[in-house]
Amino acid sequence: MDKRITLATGASQGIGRAACLALAKAGHHVIGIARSKKALEQLDDEIRSFGGSMTLIPFDLKDSSAFEPLGHAIAEKFGRVDGFLANAGLLGTIGPLQAGGERQFNEVIDVNLNANWRLIRILDPLLRRSETPRALFVTSGVVPRPRAFWGPYQASKAGLEALVYAWADENDQTPLRVNLFDPGATRTQMRADAMPGEDPMTLPAPEDVAAHMVPLLEASETRNNARINVRDLLELG
Repeated sequence: MDKRITLATGASQGIGRAACLALAKAGHHVIGIARSKKALEQLDDEIRSFGGSMTLIPFDLKDSSAFEPLGHAIAEKFGRVDGFLANAGLLGTIGPLQAGGERQFNEVIDVNLNANWRLIRILDPLLRRSETPRALFVTSGVVPRPRAFWGPYQASKAGLEALVYAWADENDQTPLRVNLFDPGATRTQMRADAMPGEDPMTLPAPEDVAAHMVPLLEASETRNNARINVRDLLELG
């Protein structure tokens, strides 16, 4: 395939869906991963309507046994991956730490942190087959600015940032460029769940945020081990 092959998690809604559309419009072949097969099929139809291409994979990031088969399937079909957008995230319940259940805490950690470690393991060899591999992980402003009642979510994102910094540093002398992306407050369902009293129309749309993610997954991106804040990009623009 002469297109850049970019895998994106959380592809069925919000920023992930908008990013898949933007990547496809930029000429990428998108491997979209999400739990909802119906939502992925709708995304596939929209991408194909403007001449883009996509491979949809219904997948539960909490299923640890499914990652190795996923890696083998992608390797067999494509042979390489050029881009990796780790967008999927789980908010969990906003509230006091002692009030949350263990199962809920573990699910947030599993989706936001453990799944990304598993994806790094299966995608690293495929990214190394690309001449210009790029990886981008979506993080959150709660890491530099922690707040009450967001404990599990911000713990998972802080752990993710530590994981990504390590992987980026390990690849400093390779072609792989690994960065973090903080989208800021965005008009998504997750944001509405977290801030129910907020006027969503005061926030940028997912499409506006996604437009700034595509260049970070292109061959021309040279930064490594950076934490990129969309607010800074909007100010520069």
